[in-house]
Amino acid sequence: MLLVLSTAFTLSQAFRTIAAIMAAPLAAEFGLSAQALGVFAGAFHFAFGALQLFMGIGIDMKGLRRTVLVAFPLAIVGAVVSALAPSFAVLVVGQVLIGVGCAPAFLVCTVFIARHFAPERFAAVSGAILGLGSMGMLLTGTPLAWLIEASSWRMGFWVLAACSALAWLAIAAVVREPELPASGPRETLGQAVRTFGTLFALPHTAGIVALALVTYASFVALRGLWLGPMLMQRHGYSLVQSGNVAVLMTVIALVGPPLFGRLDPGPARRRRWIVGFTFAAAALFGVLAVDTHAAVDVGLVLAIGLLSGYMVLQYPDVKGAYAPAVTGRAMALFTMAMFLGVALMQWITGTIASAAQAHGIEPFLAVYASIAAMLVAGVLAYVWLPQPLMAAGARQSPAMR
Repeated sequence: MLLVLSTAFTLSQAFRTIAAIMAAPLAAEFGLSAQALGVFAGAFHFAFGALQLFMGIGIDMKGLRRTVLVAFPLAIVGAVVSALAPSFAVLVVGQVLIGVGCAPAFLVCTVFIARHFAPERFAAVSGAILGLGSMGMLLTGTPLAWLIEASSWRMGFWVLAACSALAWLAIAAVVREPELPASGPRETLGQAVRTFGTLFALPHTAGIVALALVTYASFVALRGLWLGPMLMQRHGYSLVQSGNVAVLMTVIALVGPPLFGRLDPGPARRRRWIVGFTFAAAALFGVLAVDTHAAVDVGLVLAIGLLSGYMVLQYPDVKGAYAPAVTGRAMALFTMAMFLGVALMQWITGTIASAAQAHGIEPFLAVYASIAAMLVAGVLAYVWLPQPLMAAGARQSPAMR
């Protein structure tokens, strides 16, 4: 059931990374600036992130299956709207619909794993699902580049709409969520919403959110938006050549989450690993900002793809920081921060790229340097702000009892 449930996540990975290959044809058709491309890429992630809290409530109150089956059809509608879009504004509306439809896609997988697998297997299984879901990014590499060159960017949306419809049918036919044991009076919607306020009130939430805003966002900003434009503008690559690099980066990134999931050092050392790898990612982006050699840039891109697998360690870190009764909402809060971070980073870097061009500065130098700075700021907040009390088997925070 988990494999079938992950098909929606696989499609969401494809939707969130289309901008890297579609950026050039969209800019040509609609006359878009770098800032507008940032808005296009960020619209999906803003809608995706903004709905996480509500999806978490839906999962805890109505179940995984019902939540994803109700939401995911909006992704199909959004893909059709995008394929038919006569203007940039309609295209953005389509992206928002896709983001809302995909909002529960990975959250339902993480909650399913948390509920139905042993705690010591959480990181490994989550890593495997992250790796499997990342195969959706393979579609937005060479295959999408080839399809756009042979037809148009609109055909890409039509193909993704058809694949999404098949995924929805598979989930409806196969997924049968086990009933959870009753644990007292049924929670009301108002009580569920107030629980989120409790999560925000816990002192360690701020550090978790600060890091979540920048880690995955850095990977998606590169793979999902700036990779194609950088290779084509900085190094003169063709669309298909850029797609080949995107596919290679994706294949390498597939290895990362399962690898780091299996290497999870446990709660005693996990946070130190997260901090160290985040600093390493910032350093790679810093070098990518100033380097202009094609082979070195491609090597850096591939290194970032492999290193991105460490982000799977954030999921058990979050799971261990909150009480089991609010696992769905804690994961929703974390996922919301991740994807709002993606939307903000893509919008911010788009604005930075436009400003850099206006001042005669190479846009990718400014973009990658800003990503490196945001990673450093996020990890310093993660280190300096209060730590969770529930790590390494510590007693549950009174606020969550």
